[in-house]
Amino acid sequence: MHAEFDLRGHTAVVTGGNRGIGLGIARHLAMAGADVAIWSRDATANDKAVSMLTAYGRSCRGYVCDVSDEEQVEAAMSATIADLGPVHSMFANAGRGGNLVPFLEATLQEWDSVLEVNLHGTFLSFRAAANAMAAAGTGGSLVATSSVSTIHGAPRAVPYAASKGAVDAMVKALAVELARHGIRANAMVPGWIEVERTAETHARADFQAHVLRRIPARRWGNADDVGRVAVFLASEASSYVTGQSIVVDGGYTVF
Repeated sequence: MHAEFDLRGHTAVVTGGNRGIGLGIARHLAMAGADVAIWSRDATANDKAVSMLTAYGRSCRGYVCDVSDEEQVEAAMSATIADLGPVHSMFANAGRGGNLVPFLEATLQEWDSVLEVNLHGTFLSFRAAANAMAAAGTGGSLVATSSVSTIHGAPRAVPYAASKGAVDAMVKALAVELARHGIRANAMVPGWIEVERTAETHARADFQAHVLRRIPARRWGNADDVGRVAVFLASEASSYVTGQSIVVDGGYTVF
């Protein structure tokens, strides 16, 4: 392993890290040597993920945490630091897709339910991590999981697209404000990533005919594609990269 990608002695938090893209992020961080804390509302899924990650020989803990709840986020951060030491990277990955509803029929309740997790949850997770990093004087890396819905039009998914667009703007503002503390802020912008939740849709012939042909790489992405970028953003290899939204989409948004 190249020394700059070596994450031994590094503690990372991954919200929503027990399945899908989040588990891919957590797995690659652990493979690079990081100790990993997984935050999610599902204790059983947390335990399963922790069991998998400890096979890489790293310390890994799961914490039940609803990222939209301020008290739970602060408690999870305190517990993580007590168990694993100072936090060096925070991956705000927990998210909610919401229902595919035409905008003319959308309700405020649906809007709020998506932003509560995707935007408010990212804010609370980042704030807790940034405060801990600044207090420890360690610097660190804040990384949000965004979406290509911020680049191309996403019909019937306005709350989701709006929440991810706000997250992209947030990392730019934080990159400037937190640089004095040695804290970087970036976003990963996945395209069509095939995980358990999306596998059925991606397997449909009509969906493949409509979408897959528009991806220059001619394949769906996977959680490992995002996880590798996560290691880069956590590591010293990205020490001069901040305020960026890194697209991981096989060329979809430029074709």
